[in-house]
Amino acid sequence: MDEPVEKARAAVNRWIRTSGEYDGVIDLDRSLADPEKASLRPAYDCGDGSHPNDAGMRAIADAIDLDRL
Repeated sequence: MDEPVEKARAAVNRWIRTSGEYDGVIDLDRSLADPEKASLRPAYDCGDGSHPNDAGMRAIADAIDLDRL
């Protein structure tokens, strides 16, 4: 992902997490991110660097605590 796009993505995610505009947030970015760098984990990448594959979709499903809904 190029730097301007990554900066915008990071800023939007930071605002979502910290703005207080929402009662709760399911942080899919943190669920799918490679902890070593600001990108999608290779195991979850469909090939374009932005969208999850089937394993990524499973990680999304696992990140949702149904008791909180």
